Amino acid sequence: MKIASLYRYPVKGLSPEPMGGAALEPGRCLPWDRAFALAQGDATFDPASPSWVPKSQFMCLLRNAGIARLHSRYDERTGFLTVTTPAGEVFSASAHTEDGKASLTRFFTDYLGPEARLGAQGQAPQFQHVPAHSFCDHQTQVISFIGLGSLRSLEAAVGAPRDARRFRANIYVEDIEPWAEFDWMGRTLRIGSAALLVQDRIDRCGATSVNPDTAVRDANPVKELQQNFGHIELGVFATVIEGGEICVGDEIQVS
Repeated sequence: MKIASLYRYPVKGLSPEPMGGAALEPGRCLPWDRAFALAQGDATFDPASPSWVPKSQFMCLLRNAGIARLHSRYDERTGFLTVTTPAGEVFSASAHTEDGKASLTRFFTDYLGPEARLGAQGQAPQFQHVPAHSFCDHQTQVISFIGLGSLRSLEAAVGAPRDARRFRANIYVEDIEPWAEFDWMGRTLRIGSAALLVQDRIDRCGATSVNPDTAVRDANPVKELQQNFGHIELGVFATVIEGGEICVGDEIQVS
């Protein structure tokens, strides 16, 4: 088995960024993965005391399918986030300064339109970044894996392609049997000079119904998984236990 592709998702809900490699740190997700998010006005997230809250409190594909048509790129050297709209308009601002975050808040709020929610006291949405915090769906910082064999098994069962981008994994694994990653629970993955402990299967949600190109809800992978395999899981979460470098093409050893 080996890494077929590697992705980070700097802004929760927005487009993936392919990576050739990454430096992993114990207990941390991929660098800049889910580092930014637009918290809705009714969110309970507190940047002064950051903790996990459900995805529904943020701009996310589950509730805001239209954001699939935004193309985003984060430049970690400059700290700027650049977003291209479906019309080809380009917006760029610092994701770290107060002025930049205010500009990004206005941009995303305007794009969401009526889907931008206010709090009970009229609180507006806020673009958020808290150093060392990740807005991932898991309650701890993890790295997600999907075996391409499992994805191909789903496609065969439904008789139609299912774009891997629907499932927003960090690492896609090739040369692996269908559903083999489910046998990794509690086991250690050694990749490059890093080691990861596999913790959980990934329950899938309605966000996977969104076509990553058109933003149309044109499939139902949750229902497809349940009907064909008796569960709604695709992929696994793993925690980094030994830091190190990983790269696309690295072999994956399970112990």
